[in-house]
Amino acid sequence: MEFVGYARVSTQQQDLTQQIDKLEAYGCKKIFKGKHSGKEATNKEALEELLRYVREGDTVVVTKLDRLGRSLSQVLVCLDTLVKRKVNLVTIDQAIDTKKTDALSKAMVQLLGMFAELERNFIVTRTQEGKAATGNYGGRKPKLTKEQEQEIRDKLANGVSKVKLSKEYGVARATILNISRKDK
Repeated sequence: MEFVGYARVSTQQQDLTQQIDKLEAYGCKKIFKGKHSGKEATNKEALEELLRYVREGDTVVVTKLDRLGRSLSQVLVCLDTLVKRKVNLVTIDQAIDTKKTDALSKAMVQLLGMFAELERNFIVTRTQEGKAATGNYGGRKPKLTKEQEQEIRDKLANGVSKVKLSKEYGVARATILNISRKDK
């Protein structure tokens, strides 16, 4: 069993010294460090390196829970990864310890899970509302209108070749073939 520290700051100007001092005082011999905004690859790489390093029974130590991610959902994804790998998590300043099995500790982790699910639901709802408002549900815009597709069906029924129709409408022969198959 090993205490493994993780320290992160959001900008180059911020200093990791205080976090590192706390992690060393807690007993961390190995400390992974990230020093850029949460969007930067270096933080992601440092966290991924930490996750590759820890083994079952180890304890990841951070000063605060928000050091593990920029949002609650990112923190909880990381926490979930640790739990699945049977790695404990301790936050020094917030007194969270996933190794503890008392009711309060379990409730704290479950509350965090509820908040993460709530945040995900808000994101999904806002995304769906945005798509509905703009009418943009993703995907490539169709090259042909419904009227053009009907014209193509009529011309195919009258014996016009797929190659000729593809040239006339400026689409691939496969598009004409797909239209012809929709009827069947």
